[in-house]
Amino acid sequence: MLIIYALVGSKMERRQLGKATDIRDLLSTISGTFPRRTRSKRKLKLKNAISKPMKKLDTNDFEFYIENLWRDFSDDKRNSFTYLDSLWYSLYTKESSKAKVLEWIKRKHIFSKKYIFVPIVLWSHWSLLIFCHFGESLQSRTRTPCMLLLDSLQKADPKRLEPGIRKFVLDIYKSEKRLEKKDIIYRIPLLVPKVPQQKNGEECGSFVLYYIKLFVESAPENFSIFEGYPYFMKEDWFNHEGFESFFEKLNSSCRRKL
Repeated sequence: MLIIYALVGSKMERRQLGKATDIRDLLSTISGTFPRRTRSKRKLKLKNAISKPMKKLDTNDFEFYIENLWRDFSDDKRNSFTYLDSLWYSLYTKESSKAKVLEWIKRKHIFSKKYIFVPIVLWSHWSLLIFCHFGESLQSRTRTPCMLLLDSLQKADPKRLEPGIRKFVLDIYKSEKRLEKKDIIYRIPLLVPKVPQQKNGEECGSFVLYYIKLFVESAPENFSIFEGYPYFMKEDWFNHEGFESFFEKLNSSCRRKL
């Protein structure tokens, strides 16, 4: 079950949506306002659920965790990185909400950032898209504009997302009135490094959080697909014990902040 908070006029209204694939006409209730979530009514739920870190995360849980994780990064890191709300990509796939999502993304100023995290949740599975150096020249060899798709379930064929991702990126460039031509934008490399894999059907959202943490800590100043790739993003990037330890520490930190 996904839960989204929509700001309607001056009143925060809680809306409960069924499955991600059933989100329809959500934005007809939003009067052009940048969506913000609230945590106050989620505390009791998270206090009960937080002791089970390997449960499958919904978007509300994910946003709670990433907000807490993000606060622990340095100012320099937060200035170089940003992330999109975990519902935005799935909302973009709906014609009724596409324009609003693109408007929200414009307010994130992604072309001034080195790296942008785009959590994707489709078909009840989480993966992580990363935009690298989108503000740089597409001809650069030292700061290569490219996309990384990190998936903890490679057998699900993450490349099946490529057509939708490329349309998404093209629309972002258009909405920002960038000068790059369509054929150039479509040549931005989409890379799928072989990263550590989940052990069950519940961990994908948690893996996305861990990918984000480790990527922020280890990403090079200049990301190049010609020199250094795949860098640290390999099958032995981390072990499952390290992943479990990360989530235990994150849970402990979240408890202290509730």
